[in-house]
Parts: sequence; structure tokens; C-alpha cells
Amino acid sequence: MKKAYNFNAGPCVLPKVAIDAAIEALKDFMGTGMSVIEVSHRSKEWGVVMDECRALWRELLHIPEDYEVLFMAGGASTQFLCVPMNLLEKKAAYLETGVWAKKACKEASALGETVVVASSADKTFSYIPKGWTIPADVDYFHITTNNTIYGTEIREDFDSPVPLIADMSSDIMSRPVDVSKYGIIYGGAQKNVGPAGVAFAIVRKDILGKVSRHIPTMLNYQTHIDGGSMFNTPPVFSIFVMNETLKWLKGLGGVEAINKINVKKAGMLYDEIDRNSMFIGTAAKEDRSIMNVCFVMAPGKEALQDEFLEFAKARGMVGIKGHRSVGGFRASLYNACPVEAVEALIACMQEFEQLHK
Repeated sequence: MKKAYNFNAGPCVLPKVAIDAAIEALKDFMGTGMSVIEVSHRSKEWGVVMDECRALWRELLHIPEDYEVLFMAGGASTQFLCVPMNLLEKKAAYLETGVWAKKACKEASALGETVVVASSADKTFSYIPKGWTIPADVDYFHITTNNTIYGTEIREDFDSPVPLIADMSSDIMSRPVDVSKYGIIYGGAQKNVGPAGVAFAIVRKDILGKVSRHIPTMLNYQTHIDGGSMFNTPPVFSIFVMNETLKWLKGLGGVEAINKINVKKAGMLYDEIDRNSMFIGTAAKEDRSIMNVCFVMAPGKEALQDEFLEFAKARGMVGIKGHRSVGGFRASLYNACPVEAVEALIACMQEFEQLHK
């Protein structure tokens, strides 16, 4: 089998044990004689998976009892609309740290007034804005904790005078989070906790039911709370693989343990970028993401970009081309990305440097 080091930004690299379990479940789910993609979501066998998956979310993130864990179709992009639909009555505030933060704000602006408290657009979102204040007269304050395209990350759970809403699509389960600081944490699974097809939402129940508008049934968080995430047929295969991925994470020691591994992986790669004469990092050092490491060719070396991409591809590196809007390179170091892959990329960068000295 061809050796590939997967640095794709999403869908993400997944643990081999989760993939193997999915293969077996596709053949025969829990001895039912049916595939996991055939079995009824109302069956007791599927109920076991849903209950276990919810319990793992609660255990791994230490989620308080007054929160519900929801699994919904549509990805984070649908959540951009669900949040204001359920919470925005008069005005909402957003921190603009990248494309996805802008898109979330745009969805909300169709339902009410929005204010951008700060933006890093002036420097192509290469840093997290500082010194801003959360308005006290808004219905909620929204942040995007990790910016996949630009390689910046907010790693602080700060206090907020209004419900704090966070899109954690690409760093959920990568580090400890104080869930009690947030009103809602949401995201797509395909960056860190499973395959594409399901979104998660961790919702504090007491912030719901306060808007005067009619909320369409499928966009109403209360619908999915009341229905146990099975008001309609859930994305069963994606949830199954998510459950297996979380079981793998628990076996490693949980988010506290994986955070240490993730910090190590990112530190190794950033150290090489800073050392290597061929490359430079693009994100402000104090705001560097441990999930998405973004870099470009050093000044004067720009003409070698395509050559390095081909060089790396020939050595098994997959998915390191930067987002089309910024160019350069991006190595996504999600939970299941092994240290071995980072070591291989570093060796590749060092070999390329030696060829061009």
C-alpha cells in the first residue's frame, strides 16, 4: 500500500482503529446481519451508539449537566444560521478572524443587526485582534477559535458578559475547554472528530426560547434537544465513525493527553519553519495555531513553490498546498496526524533546503 502522510485540512486524517471498525460495521453492524448504513436509527443497537457517543462528548470535555450535546446534519455552515435564528433578537457581536468568521456574521446580518468588534482583515487575518471589548448590549458574542485558512487560534476561554458562542470546527477535542464559559460550541466533525456529514452543537439550555421570531423546525435547537438528535434520520455512518474516533481518543488519555501531543507536533514543525532558510511562517507567532501550520517560501525563494509541492508529493506528503485564497503551504496536524508524519515533513523540508543551498 502506498505510504501517504495526510495533512489535509478536512476531511481529516482519522485513527486507523476507527476506520477498521467502520469497515466491519459496514459489513455487519453489532451482529444484526445488516450494515450500519442499513440499520434502523430507531433500533436498540443504534440507540447504544448514540448514547455512547453523547456520553463520550460529556466525559472528554467535562460538559456540565445543563448543556445538551446535539448531532445535526448540514455542517458548521448551517450552524452559522442556526445560532442567530435561535438567539438573535436585536443585535449580535462577532470577532472577525477569517473567512469562516465573516461568513457566520453575514448569515446573522440577515436576521438582525450585527457589529464586528474587531477584525484582522487588514493583515490578511494573520493575527488575532487584541484589546477589544465585548458589548454588553448584544444578544451574544461569536468567535471562531481556530482559523484553518490562516493558521491562527484562540486558546483562551475568556469571560463574557453575554452568551459566548464559538465555532470550534477545527480545534474541538484538541485541547481542554472550559465549556461552562460558553453558551454554544458548534462545528463540523470533519476536522478532528470524524468524517464529513455531521455537525455537533453543545448548547446551554437556558439561553434558548428567548426570541420572538418563528424558528423553522429543523433550525430550532429545541427540536433536536427534544428529539434526542433523532427528530429525523441522523447521519448514522458519520456518527458511528465519530463514536469510534472518540473511543480512540479516550484510550489515549483524552483531550489533556492529546493536547500535549498536538503541542509537540506543532512545536516541531514551527521550529523547522523558523530554522529553515527556505520557508517562513505567515501567522503572528503569539497566535499560531497548533492545528493548521501555515507557511510560504522565504523572500527570494517564491519561484520554488511549485517545485517544493512536487518534491513533497513525491515523498508522500498529501494536502500541504495552502488554501487558494492565500497560497503557500498548510500542514493540518489534527488529532490523528501522527508524530511520524510531522517528522517526515520536516525531513522533506530539510532535504529540499540542502538541494538549494
